[in-house]
This record gives sequence, structure tokens and C-alpha cells, in this order.
Amino acid sequence: MYQRATLPNGLKIICESIPHVHSVSIGVWVGTGSRYENPENNGISHFIEHMLFKGTSRRTTKQIAEEIDAVGGQLNAFTTKEYTCYYVKVLGERFHLGVDLLADMFTNSLFAPEEIEKEKQVVLEEIKCYEDSPDELVHDLFAGAVMKGHPLGRPILGTPESITQINRQVIMDYLLQHYTSDNIVFAAAGNVQIDQIIAAVEKSFLKLTGKIITKLPPLPVFKQEIILKSKDTEQVNLCVGTRGINRGHLDRYAVFVLDSILGGSVSSRLFQELREERGLVYVTGSNHSAYKDTGLFTVYAGTSLKNYHEVVDLIKQEIKRFYNEPLNDKELNRAKEQLKGNMLLGLESTCNRMSRIAKSELYQEKLLTPEESVAKLEAVTKEDVSRVAGEMFGSNELTITAIGPFG
Repeated sequence: MYQRATLPNGLKIICESIPHVHSVSIGVWVGTGSRYENPENNGISHFIEHMLFKGTSRRTTKQIAEEIDAVGGQLNAFTTKEYTCYYVKVLGERFHLGVDLLADMFTNSLFAPEEIEKEKQVVLEEIKCYEDSPDELVHDLFAGAVMKGHPLGRPILGTPESITQINRQVIMDYLLQHYTSDNIVFAAAGNVQIDQIIAAVEKSFLKLTGKIITKLPPLPVFKQEIILKSKDTEQVNLCVGTRGINRGHLDRYAVFVLDSILGGSVSSRLFQELREERGLVYVTGSNHSAYKDTGLFTVYAGTSLKNYHEVVDLIKQEIKRFYNEPLNDKELNRAKEQLKGNMLLGLESTCNRMSRIAKSELYQEKLLTPEESVAKLEAVTKEDVSRVAGEMFGSNELTITAIGPFG
């Protein structure tokens, strides 16, 4: 189902050919994000993502937009804590245009000083927009508390102080260090063949060189924290949680099930208890973010100030139930079916398929077939869920962060 190749410069290619669809999704994935930055250049990975759309020696910013619009395609990018992705989705017959656009942005971007200064203002406005969204900001506050002093605790967007220090030389130095050919994965899924990809990528990406050298700092010792940030808002936006597990952990499917039962859907325990039964929240849910060497398990809720303590107590009670009370078969089976449905329905998108195979290659993980993933999910037992809940939450060292009108 999946075919791989490696170019002489170390750039990796992975493809999933799906002849019966019309589209092809193409992504260039770079193994760098905010965890590879230092405090002085925090936000540069995201800033470079912006700059690759700001004109090349062959195309202006407007021409990049016009060419993709002219074929009804999509061109976008995003930055996370551990990787940056630039992707395009086009009809299979427009595959070469998609590759050419990505290659042009990667190898011919100008990084004009005037565009850098203009984009600084754009990113500073983006940071202000984020600051005005406490439901998003509280997650950064939570990550900073759980990963205190570690790059994983820094914001992806950076800070106003770090963004203002970025200049062309800082960008070029970062590209030289991290945008190396052996740190890049080219992934494609859809109506395309591996031979087409290799020919197109060799033509455009062979000029990339370099060798990645990264040293990840050790993880900090986890310490329980409670951080309340006063802000003039109508609600208190809060996160409760702790450290999770890494991407390759053997218990990851048990954590998926735990997350689904606790706060992964409208039938979850938190949604039913906090919203449907008690009317204390409009939005609540849980999420597990897995990284190379660790993870974050987060429960989120938004509530009125007068209900803040009750909501926190109820969240803690629901967490404790996992290792104090036996899980029932109905909940377990419903969670498995929900996860299985979400995964298989998601695979009807060529973008999701492309992302799936790209991450496996980027993290050098074994690429499971959908059937193998379903089998691992089905193998999760009630005892597995209770055990991982006890391991993550049993010490009762939960970190709480909240933003609201605390005074």
C-alpha cells in the first residue's frame, strides 16, 4: 500500500497511491517546530512558515495565490511544536503544478527584508488575537506550567519580544540548521504514482543539502502547579491535567480510549456530567498530545466564576473514577466504536492519509495499516484503561491553569 524512496541528498519520499480518487494531497514536512527554538528566537519556525508564502525569484505572493486558485486547489501550511508542514491538494492531473509550487517556495523564497518587517506586524497581530482568545491561551499557560522551563512549554507563535528580534540573518541561520534535506519528508496520497513523485521531486528538491544536528534538552521534573491569571472575561477558562505518554508508547491505544470516555465526545462523562446533568458549562472536553518523548493530558472547560471550584472538583472526581471504579463494557465498546469510526472516516480524505504516512516517516515509526490499527484498538481491555489512568493520575499531582475575572 505504501511505497518509499530516499534521494541521494537524504530527503525521504513516501507515497500512497489511490487510483480511484480524483485528488492528490502533497505535503513537505520538516522536522522542526517550537521545541527546537531557544527563548531568543521563539516563534521563528512559525514565522518562516509565513515567509515561504511571501514571494520567490519566480513568483510574487499574488502569483502563488492565483496559480493555485486557477486550478481549484488548496495551498496552506501549519506549525506545531515538533514539525512544520506545507501542503497542497489538487486534482491528480495537476500534480506537477503542486510540486512545482512547493519546490519554488522551498528553494527560491526571497526573504526580502521589507517583507520580513511587514510580516512581523502580521504575526504580532496574530499574537494579540491569541491573547484575546482565553480558551486558546489557557492551553499555552497549561503547557508552560507542566513543561516549566522546557521548549515544549513555549508558545508556537513566539512572544512580541522574540518576534521583534527576527531578521533575515536569523532566518537564514535557522534554515541552514533545520531545513536540511535529511530532515524533510515529502509525502503524497491520492491519484499519483511513486515514479511520478520521484521524478518531480528529484528535479526540484535535489538542490537541498545539509545534515541535521539537534540536541534535545532533558525533560523537567514534573511539579504540581496552580496558576490563575486574572483577565476581564465573562467566563473562567481552565485546564486540568498532567504529563502523558510519548507517541510510540505501547499504551497509546488505551490512552485513546481513556480520552474518548472522559471527554472526547458529546456522550463522554465530562460532557454529560458538566453540561447535560448540571448545566455548568457550554464547552468541555479532554485531549492527549503526544510528542517524541512525553505527552500532555489536558481537560478543558469554560464556566462562570461562581462555578469554578465546583467544575474543578467534578473534573477531579471523574478522573479518579477511572482507577477507583471498574469500567463497564458498554462505555468501553462505545469508545472503541467511536474511535474506529473517526479513524476510518478520516481515511476517506487524501489530506488525512497524506498526514498519516508523513508522520510515520518523520518519526520513524512503523506504519500500521488501518486494519492493524483497528486490531490494536480492539485489544484494549478495561484493565488497560484503569491501569494507564492510575499511572497518569494516581499520584493526584494535577496541574491547574485558569484565566478569568479573578480580581
